[in-house]
Amino acid sequence: MIDPPSRRTALRGRLVSFDADPALSAHAVRFIEDGIVVAQNGVITEVGEAAPILKRLAGDVAVVDHRPHLIIPGFIDPHLHMPQTQVIGSYGAELLEWLAKYTFPEESRYGDPEIAHEASVFLIDELLRCGTTTAAVYCTSHPASVDAFFAEADRRKLRMIAGKVMMDRNAPPALLDTAESGYLQSKALIERWHGKGRLAYAITPRFAPTSSEAQLTATGVLAAEYPELHIQTHLSENHAELAFVRELFPWSKDYTEVYERHGLVREKALFGHCLHLSDRERNALGKADASAIFCPTSNLFLGSGLFDLAAMRGAGIRIGLATDIGGGTSYSMLQTAAEAYKVLALNGQTLTADDAFHMMTAGNAHALGLETRIGRLAPGFDADMVVLDSAATPALRRRMARAGTLSEELFVLMTMGDDRSIVATYAAGRRVHERHGAGVPGLAPREEAGRAPASPSGERQSAQ
Repeated sequence: MIDPPSRRTALRGRLVSFDADPALSAHAVRFIEDGIVVAQNGVITEVGEAAPILKRLAGDVAVVDHRPHLIIPGFIDPHLHMPQTQVIGSYGAELLEWLAKYTFPEESRYGDPEIAHEASVFLIDELLRCGTTTAAVYCTSHPASVDAFFAEADRRKLRMIAGKVMMDRNAPPALLDTAESGYLQSKALIERWHGKGRLAYAITPRFAPTSSEAQLTATGVLAAEYPELHIQTHLSENHAELAFVRELFPWSKDYTEVYERHGLVREKALFGHCLHLSDRERNALGKADASAIFCPTSNLFLGSGLFDLAAMRGAGIRIGLATDIGGGTSYSMLQTAAEAYKVLALNGQTLTADDAFHMMTAGNAHALGLETRIGRLAPGFDADMVVLDSAATPALRRRMARAGTLSEELFVLMTMGDDRSIVATYAAGRRVHERHGAGVPGLAPREEAGRAPASPSGERQSAQ
């Protein structure tokens, strides 16, 4: 169910947002046990304790009561592939073989606008069902795939970032453009879609092995012409990929220099994976204020390696956490964070619940250079929100009976939650997804269930 356009809305529940990075501040989390978020024309206008706000709200503003559920900023996914929804979970290959065997044949179909439209509808439905309200999306090399994705995202008034993949070698002919056509097609798509509604274009060279130096040069020209745009590509995912880059670019001292030479390492440049970087490469990314995007489920599934969060932070790099559909195996940012915890544990590092939820919201907004627009429950921010049910399954309900703090509740939700924990998703103040049986505006979720779910302390919430 999608709510009709509304000028003013208000949501009530247990509010969680991050005013700072919990890795840097002991006072990063803002929690209101009984709070209200008020939005007007898609933007948050007020956040605070419910009682005083209720007294001020005009009688014509219906308050959607989601108590005792959590209300947090909508999840943000800074790296995924729109055409890979039907190759997700493909068996038994490392990166380069996986691309050749599964991904490239599938992407070759996306010159058909109907195929691209159907896939775009499915992907956006699935993202919203999992609480994701913004994503950075790779389409295919076909302009029709970008048109299809942006048209569907714009129809739903979503904040989305996407781009046409540029690739002129080392792929099937049906997927190849040229240095000139890739530039011209991208430029036309930028003019058509960038800044329309809540949409933003990302210049998208797939990765160095599939672009000639002529194409990378043309991509750098495009980047210079549009310095405000995102750039998205892949970097240092797999050892065989690194060897291939050394073979294709023998002049480069390392993988990152290939992008540096062509003017593609800068703020709002999103580099997927970044698993096998040297100190020099990390320092170059940090100095340029670029972003490294951590894709744990993909890295585990393809056996690519372990992300070094501590080293990235030490170099001052912006860090994002992403699903990387379809190398990644879950659309859920909750499950993605659970896998991130395990990857970091294997690397001798930790990920707290506060850190994880910050990464999924304000942290990913920072990685995208959108930290003043999305990722927080605060006045002036887009009213993109997700409502989370910490007791969505029998296993969660039983475990939550022993959760004594908010941090413990969030950690259990992160490690055991999934799409079933998403009660509702809101974009620009409009409800764009509702879990089956989640009720209607004004009806508290606890009333539908016939009893109040347990709070983290194990006590039942009151009906008031």
